Amino acid sequence: MLRIKRVPTVLSNYQKEESEDAGATGGCGRNCMRDCCLPGAKLPLYAFRKSDKVESSDKKEPPFAFLDSLLLGEWEDRVERGLFRYDVTACETKVIPGDYGFVAQLNEGRHLKKRPTEFRVDKVLQPFDRSKFNFTKVGQEEILFQFESSEDDEVKFYPNAPVNINNSPSVVAINVSPIEYGHVLLIPRILECLPQRIDHESFLLALYMASEAGNPYFRVGYNSLGAFATINHLHFQAYYLAVTFPIEKAPTRKITDFNGGVVISEILKYPVRGLVFEGGYSLEDLSNVVSDSCMCLQDNNIPYNVLISDSGRRIFLLPQCYAEKQALGEVSSELLDTQVNPAVWEISGHMVLKRKEDYDGASEENAWRLLAEVSLSEERFQEVIAIIFEAISCAVVVTEAGSLGDEDELRDVEDVDQVRDVDGSGSHKAGIVAGKQECMVQH
Repeated sequence: MLRIKRVPTVLSNYQKEESEDAGATGGCGRNCMRDCCLPGAKLPLYAFRKSDKVESSDKKEPPFAFLDSLLLGEWEDRVERGLFRYDVTACETKVIPGDYGFVAQLNEGRHLKKRPTEFRVDKVLQPFDRSKFNFTKVGQEEILFQFESSEDDEVKFYPNAPVNINNSPSVVAINVSPIEYGHVLLIPRILECLPQRIDHESFLLALYMASEAGNPYFRVGYNSLGAFATINHLHFQAYYLAVTFPIEKAPTRKITDFNGGVVISEILKYPVRGLVFEGGYSLEDLSNVVSDSCMCLQDNNIPYNVLISDSGRRIFLLPQCYAEKQALGEVSSELLDTQVNPAVWEISGHMVLKRKEDYDGASEENAWRLLAEVSLSEERFQEVIAIIFEAISCAVVVTEAGSLGDEDELRDVEDVDQVRDVDGSGSHKAGIVAGKQECMVQH
């Protein structure tokens, strides 16, 4: 098992409110990521090489180990500079006995020091609100590096690169309320102030980050609004945890080989129902199918979480309804009293617990009971699958119909007609009409 070096975290009063006195750093005095402080600013830049293949074993060796040398080195530097709200390395952690090996962490202070949610939890898509907290308000010292594709298709690192205000950079920043060692945020096109919603470009960037890391213990996660994202500014999370997540151990059942070589499966024998996406002839093929599925959920106001696993080769998509059940009074007081908001990490099996009694009494049964409340019912899950497959079938037709003419190529698109028949009833089969920019659902 990979051993991760852990260092004591220096506590700080990081992230002052704007009402506090400005310092002597110029601009607004907070050295933030806005127009007042950005002119002339410089930050490290990691330029990654875009890969044509999902399998990255043929990549050229980068000039240094990306995660170990850059991300973790910069993260530990911020530890020493006192930019975190609490010492995450002091949190007790244990693997819960059982078949799946759920991981429990006792983090009694996180919910008290974490920024509160400032938006509605019943709307997955909400406009960006500059008056609310967003990542342009953080100090530049919290940004570890810019993360952009290389112009000449070679991995490069620039320790002091200008911030191009006219071409909004994507950045990697510390999470000041960390769950684990190396907990960071990937913020695509930070200056564009995008709301928390996945698009093709941002999701592909997250896959490149996972792929570039090349470490199975480094996972990237995403929470939509309504699925316990707490900030409505587009971001992904990532951190190290040197164990296999329980969801990664769950068996799956293949549903279909989709367009572009992507395999879509259903998670089995796990408390939260979801889909798994793997394969693809390129990273972009895999990214497009998953991001189309996420965009479908967004458009239908279905909260969801995403886990990017196995260095970007395996992606879990998990629609959920816990916040909805909370609002309807359908969650037991016993579970509510734990104050656990099951987002992507909890759903994946890393249970961040806020009370000592819950940590001491942690069991696989208790973890299963909580996560079962997160999951859609079987009936609703099948309905959501049908909606997703209708949407991604449409996306295939719109993308391919204008350019495909060969019968063999069209046959790949027509295979989508075989996407779903899990219960043997023939229900929820999504199909497309090859060569036309339209789609249908067959019942």
